[in-house]
Amino acid sequence: MNEAIINSSGNVFVDLGYSPDEAAILQMRADLMADLRRFIKAKKLTQTKAAAILGITQSRVSDLTTGKWEKFSLERLIILATKAGMHVTLKTAA
Repeated sequence: MNEAIINSSGNVFVDLGYSPDEAAILQMRADLMADLRRFIKAKKLTQTKAAAILGITQSRVSDLTTGKWEKFSLERLIILATKAGMHVTLKTAA
């Protein structure tokens, strides 16, 4: 059976049918969570140490590292990224 291959729009959330505004927020949240997971891994932090740096509980670090994106608002992820020493900026399309 041949299935058509559909090119991505560049945002998986748009491809899944979310509105462009909601997809943009979901993509930002996913990107920030990935950046925070990379930070924790690169620094070889335990969940306890990461929790101390980020100012959250160890169980929240577990949620973060296991990708439970629904538990984190975009604003909260920006705060966590800032606590991790990251500079968060918004890119705009021209």
